[in-house]
Amino acid sequence: MTDPGAPGPVPHRRGVLHQAVSRSHGAHVIVRRNNTRKPSVDNSDDFDARMMNRAVKLARRGAGLVEPNPMVGCVIARAGRVLGEGCHARFGGPHAEVAALRACVASPRGATVYVTLEPCSHHGKTPPCVDALIDAGIERVVAAVKDPNPAVYGAGFGRLRQAGIEVRVGLLKNEACATLAPYLTRTCLKRPYIIAKWAQSLDGKLTAPPGSPRWISCETSRRHVHRLRARVDAVIVGSGTVAADDPMLTARGVRIRRTAARIVLDGRLRISERCQLVATAHDTRTLVVTTPARASTPKAKRLIRKGVEVMPCPLKNKRLSLSECMAALAKRGMTNVLVEGGPTLLTALFDAGLVDEALVFGAPMFIGGRDAPSLFQNRGTRRPPTPPSPIAVETRRSGVDTLYRLRFTDPHDLAPR
Repeated sequence: MTDPGAPGPVPHRRGVLHQAVSRSHGAHVIVRRNNTRKPSVDNSDDFDARMMNRAVKLARRGAGLVEPNPMVGCVIARAGRVLGEGCHARFGGPHAEVAALRACVASPRGATVYVTLEPCSHHGKTPPCVDALIDAGIERVVAAVKDPNPAVYGAGFGRLRQAGIEVRVGLLKNEACATLAPYLTRTCLKRPYIIAKWAQSLDGKLTAPPGSPRWISCETSRRHVHRLRARVDAVIVGSGTVAADDPMLTARGVRIRRTAARIVLDGRLRISERCQLVATAHDTRTLVVTTPARASTPKAKRLIRKGVEVMPCPLKNKRLSLSECMAALAKRGMTNVLVEGGPTLLTALFDAGLVDEALVFGAPMFIGGRDAPSLFQNRGTRRPPTPPSPIAVETRRSGVDTLYRLRFTDPHDLAPR
């Protein structure tokens, strides 16, 4: 997501992009409009900062492998020398602290532990990490973020201090929070971290006209999407996308870190019983979200027999309640979801304030035409909500396209003080 690239931003006349992207000839652009927070290397010596930065990088290795657990990294050092390092590498496996202890090339007694999240103090799938640190004779623990999980929430730090271990909290908190964003969102907001994805032309169109090539984005961009599908818990579309494209919504040609469920938001239960999603529902988990009334119809029962999970969702303003839907997905253990819907679903998510991050693939083409859809065009005329402004933007080249990564929420705001 943060690989270097060469382009400046693609001009755009409407939607969210023109509000936040400024001209730049640099390889990598980060624009902050509503958030002026700087990297959080406050009151720390250079070695501590370097060790914590390494721990943050290690944590990212767990993406798609550890959820719903948090991605956590850990480095153990003494007298300016790294003794061991590790990360939480798979759900149910050793936590980062234990992995780092096991990797130590010398005794960690008297060493400092640098960890991106407060060590756990309770028995879950593994024993408490604080016990392992105490037993190892660790002298000092530097942690980036206090764990908001009620089962921990400062108890880990308390146990360490009771054992005479020095504890420091907050080093590189912003950087660690960016990695912990999905975990913080699900723990604090009780919903998954929501990534919206779409491709658009230079004139802001999201769909090519009939008779044109199916894809707006290039092959490199489409492969990027497959890599993303291969690490999220679910791929979400609306019923219109299923009717128009009959997609599979699976990750293909990439390493599969987890198999995403396919979710269709379909208030009128329009989904064809012969579409590819239904035909392959026994192979890949497939959910159709509809109204409580339609969830008990004969068609719903037929879909269930074909392997589809039919999930009822209450209405809000005569439409499926997106907030209730996302809360239900979080209860089913989903931490990251990717929304690949059309402009109607994407606009509704933005209006509900539910988009944490957007990936926008800008293609070097014009489509034109009044009927070609674009984002936010179907809002009506009664004082529609103002399109959101990203708090941060990153751009890089994606084949012949330009990839914009827009962030709309700040995970730092969710982390305990």
